Amino acid sequence: MDFYAPGLKRWQTSEWVPARSRRFLAVSVTGSACALRCEHCRTKMLDDMVSVRTDQDLYALAARLQGEGCEALLVSGGSTRLGAVPLLAHLGDITRIRERLGMKVIVHSGLASSALAAGLAACGVDGVMIDVIGSDETLRDIYHLDLTVADVERSLRLLADHGLRIVPHIVLGLHYGRFLGEYRALEMLVRHRVPTLVLVVLVPLAGTPMAHLAPPPVDEVTDFLSTARLAMPKGTINLGCARPPGAMKRELDEAAIDLGLNGIAYPADGSIDYARSRGLTPRLFESCCSLAWSGMDEGDDATVRVTP
Repeated sequence: MDFYAPGLKRWQTSEWVPARSRRFLAVSVTGSACALRCEHCRTKMLDDMVSVRTDQDLYALAARLQGEGCEALLVSGGSTRLGAVPLLAHLGDITRIRERLGMKVIVHSGLASSALAAGLAACGVDGVMIDVIGSDETLRDIYHLDLTVADVERSLRLLADHGLRIVPHIVLGLHYGRFLGEYRALEMLVRHRVPTLVLVVLVPLAGTPMAHLAPPPVDEVTDFLSTARLAMPKGTINLGCARPPGAMKRELDEAAIDLGLNGIAYPADGSIDYARSRGLTPRLFESCCSLAWSGMDEGDDATVRVTP
């Protein structure tokens, strides 16, 4: 069972104290700006990213971060009104980061145009993260986009046609804490035969219109985990960074282990021991679960410290 602790936030448990917390970092090419101001986020998710300053290019920032111990980047940012992260101007820097610095780079594309898909393929990104939405209503009411599920599928097709490694994310309970379109999103991904799927759960954030909401019920989430495992029996399915804290997090982690998911990011305290109790051998990675396939950390046991 694989466990992940990317350096996206301060985190440790009694079982695992990451040794190099800045090994994998997220960078925003738009700072804290986003044209959509989605109902579940309102730019809050950009706050913990490293911003590219207006007087600094992405390559210079990456070189500085590498000097501080960073080995891989998620290049992300706020969205345009068309649902895309504005990455086109940064493709040259991404190429130099990979070729000159030897760093791994994954990007959060948003909905990709043909130009962006071609550009990402040309600069050789290590993966493309994209939120897959299966409801027109969610696209309109949560993301404030005048788009449809057909546009999401078109973006997936463009990325796949250019040979890019797609790492889709499905946010469970995104529509104000209830399921709406998640199963349709899963069907879409099965059609496109994606090798990796990351599942995250709505965390109502302070300062957003969803702050007062309860997360989706545990049983509905675990039912979806089970369905996803059956739908993608040979695929890699990971429980990603975002899920509610406390008892629900522990329940979801144990369900993910019991249902045969492949990995968990930021595991709840006790989850590593629980995996052992189920006959599994834990492997610990100080990187993003979207890089699970890449061999990052392979054979590098010194990157983690596990308490007895």
